[in-house]
Amino acid sequence: MSKPKRGRSLWNLPSRGRGTCPVCHSTRIKLLYPRTKTDGTAVKVCKRCDKAPQSKVDAISAS
Repeated sequence: MSKPKRGRSLWNLPSRGRGTCPVCHSTRIKLLYPRTKTDGTAVKVCKRCDKAPQSKVDAISAS
């Protein structure tokens, strides 16, 4: 049976939830996973970088 609501929540996000991952710099990839840097700021990363070590997430420049 088909699932008509699958992925529907992405339609409300800017650019359908896609962008450039701040950790691995992949372009046009879904940024759905929130990670928190050590200083407390939250960033959205891709699925692969969701499991990245905290040191890589902290290395993201403030832009």
